[in-house]
Amino acid sequence: MLGFRDPVADAIGLLRPRTVIGPSLRATGEWALRFDRFLHVRIGGLVRGSCWLLLEGREPVLLHEGDTFMLGNPPSYVLASAPDARPRPAAPALADTEDGFVRIGPQSENDLYLCVGHIAFDDENAALLTDLLPPLVIVRAADPHGGRLAQLIDLLATEVGAPAAGGPLVQNHLAQILLVHMLRAHAGQTDRPTGWLGALNEDGIGAALRAVHADVAHSWTLKELAGISHMSRSAFAQAFKRHVGVPPLEYLIQWRMSLARDALARDSLPISELAQATGYQSESAFSTAFRRVVGSSPTQFRNQARQPAHSAANGS
Repeated sequence: MLGFRDPVADAIGLLRPRTVIGPSLRATGEWALRFDRFLHVRIGGLVRGSCWLLLEGREPVLLHEGDTFMLGNPPSYVLASAPDARPRPAAPALADTEDGFVRIGPQSENDLYLCVGHIAFDDENAALLTDLLPPLVIVRAADPHGGRLAQLIDLLATEVGAPAAGGPLVQNHLAQILLVHMLRAHAGQTDRPTGWLGALNEDGIGAALRAVHADVAHSWTLKELAGISHMSRSAFAQAFKRHVGVPPLEYLIQWRMSLARDALARDSLPISELAQATGYQSESAFSTAFRRVVGSSPTQFRNQARQPAHSAANGS
């Protein structure tokens, strides 16, 4: 069965995140680094000091010690000691590391200490998250989630600054935990986050989502899902669309197709079995739904998804 347990865990697991953390930055004096556009998420926080974040199309933002930020599909942006500091490319500076740090200016006990990294996802399902994120999320140290996030940033910085056995594994897991807490903070900051983020703080809608994710092969009806949420069908349908962005049964189809895309790209499960595992009584019904959502047949999608791996295996 392809069902899981929790919308957040399921979505992040399906994204198959790959994280790269560090090197950390320590800087004094006047400095500015321009980071290139990046897909999909960049994340960071200040262990000590303060700096400015300048993102195209937005007012400059001053970040303080303990603040954490997340950028979704960010355009080019700048981190700097002052808004008018002249930036230089970040990539060459970050390549010049010493003991896990990039240093700008003379060493000082009061220098800026910044931990930053990025998280990339599999392209097939990246839109599950990237379409829901704003360009910038900032969680201040004083925010209810701020203290926990600051601790995670501190732990990440420690792992980067003191390499030890299992370091990359620890960094990867810490980054994913940090991502989840940033998503929780974002869901709490906005009135109407969309997609599965929209249900994080909604007990009734969240219960229905968890039920769908726990048994995606079940032939769910609007009446059943409304009952799980302890609402009438009309109230549930309106609340679900308001918080999640699409009607309940449309969300079910989209989630089934996300699971199907992942399975088609990664394993050799016969399409007839995949149809049953995603709640369809026949292969033709599954193929019709898949083509409507994805734009190609399951067979075409599987062949295309596996083409690069096949070519590489044959040295072409």
